[in-house]
Amino acid sequence: MRQQQCAAIILFALIIASSLTSFGCYSCMSRRVNEDMNRALALTMQEQQSDVICQDTIRTFNSHLQIADLKGKAILAVDARGKRFKAYAHCSEATIFSLSDQRPAILMWSISFLWAMYMWYRRQQGKANMLPLTTIENGFGGLTYSETEGLFYTADGKTVELTPMQQQLMEMFYKSPTHSLSKKEICDALWPKKPDASDTLYTLIRRLKPVVEQHSQLKIESNRGKAYQLKIN
Repeated sequence: MRQQQCAAIILFALIIASSLTSFGCYSCMSRRVNEDMNRALALTMQEQQSDVICQDTIRTFNSHLQIADLKGKAILAVDARGKRFKAYAHCSEATIFSLSDQRPAILMWSISFLWAMYMWYRRQQGKANMLPLTTIENGFGGLTYSETEGLFYTADGKTVELTPMQQQLMEMFYKSPTHSLSKKEICDALWPKKPDASDTLYTLIRRLKPVVEQHSQLKIESNRGKAYQLKIN
């Protein structure tokens, strides 16, 4: 779960960085275009010495533009709202965007896309690897058990690492309707040929307890050393 959150945060950061990079490239070009148009218009009006816009005005204006790709795309107009006519240059946002160097932004967007695809792939892999799980009483103590795999899983889907003996004992607890086992049941199942396996069982229980408590909300309780029960902590 934490890995998924970190991956989502990284994707969000990449998207923000890509957007800011794209906007920064656009803003930089917008300033250049406005400066170039204003300079070209000032030179044109100075040469023409008139606010009247004609074909010659447009031709002269384009000749003064330093951004070659801007020629023919910038629009000259006259503002007649005031007492005096005022010529001004205008360029569409689409034109400015097409002129801006979006390569850094494209690179960032590509990285964002690849990261999103990687997240999707990992998610699909996770779904594919998830076999049907048989839960212990619908998620008993936050622990699930896959009979197909013979593995125990934590609430967030991680495998609980158990030794072979710990695995057998946990399966016995799972298969018991009350999740309780007598000392004799355990010893007969795990050490059938051993006359007295009390010490071995005690060691097994002692080492299994912290593993169970670390990965679930369960604990193993002893009933006067004669029986053991898996209970919700």
